[in-house]
Amino acid sequence: MIMTAHPPESKGGKDFVKQSNLYQEFLAEREEILKHKWLESERLGYDIGFERALLDWIRKHRDTWRASRRAQLGMAPSPTSHSVPPQIAMTTTAAGAADPAKK
Repeated sequence: MIMTAHPPESKGGKDFVKQSNLYQEFLAEREEILKHKWLESERLGYDIGFERALLDWIRKHRDTWRASRRAQLGMAPSPTSHSVPPQIAMTTTAAGAADPAKK
């Protein structure tokens, strides 16, 4: 008898994950990042790597891409990832530590 460390997963479980909205959004966002990586690498003349492309795409394009995608799919808009309610916003002290008491 051969024992495995992981119990076999049912095919239905894998299909459920692949059909989930979260997974589909992950795949669509990943595809956009890969396109951005290719375009920037071509523009600069060398491979910029996935991590650099990811960070650059997040900073420059993610919010507008998500809003556009939500509108295209007829989904309700979500708050932007960069917005922080004013009552939660933190300022930085001279030492560089966050000080939630200051506004």
